[in-house]
Amino acid sequence: MKLFADTADTAEIRALAEAGLVDGVTTNPSLVSKAGRPIMDVLTEICSLTPGPVSAEVAATHAEGMVDEGRHLLDAGPNIVVKVPLTRDGLIACRQLSNAGARVNVTLCFSTVQALLAAKAGAAFVSPFIGRLDDLGVEGMALIRDMRLVFDQYPELDAEILTASVRSPLHVAEAAKAGTDAATVPPAVIWRMIEHPMTDRGLDAFLRDWQSTGQSIVKGDMKP
Repeated sequence: MKLFADTADTAEIRALAEAGLVDGVTTNPSLVSKAGRPIMDVLTEICSLTPGPVSAEVAATHAEGMVDEGRHLLDAGPNIVVKVPLTRDGLIACRQLSNAGARVNVTLCFSTVQALLAAKAGAAFVSPFIGRLDDLGVEGMALIRDMRLVFDQYPELDAEILTASVRSPLHVAEAAKAGTDAATVPPAVIWRMIEHPMTDRGLDAFLRDWQSTGQSIVKGDMKP
């Protein structure tokens, strides 16, 4: 499963990339606004930090404007994926952009039939928002399982499932078990995935035992 960083914070992306923990990046207008810099500058820098797909979202609400903005966003780097909302105009824009050779991420998906339409419109990625469904008392992960079932039955629907609105490491684990192609995750959640109290306890025990030997691995000899 691919792991995308859901952020426009280039320092966070750089740190994740150095650890080999990021396969791509997703942004949205809210995330870019927090960067406090021109959007194209932010996207160009992000594209330089990872060779993976970088989703950049349009702000227009009509198909013509989405297509124009999408074409402009593509100039930020060769790995840009244009992100459009799952609306009627968004699907029209998706078809036009994908026909022109662009990869498109259709976002704000909340149902299996929406996902089906996005895939038919030519989406490279469809982003179901599991956390927001959970907030409504609906099992968000059920949508991932249903999408996987539908997409696997129809190979011509080659869109990837990009699980979004991820709130916890448990969401990541469950999405992986459900067969998602990728999950886009806030950096804070990615770092939390490393943590486990048994790991900390085990490491503490190993270090105590090693210190008792008085040895140095680098020098290869006993300390005085």
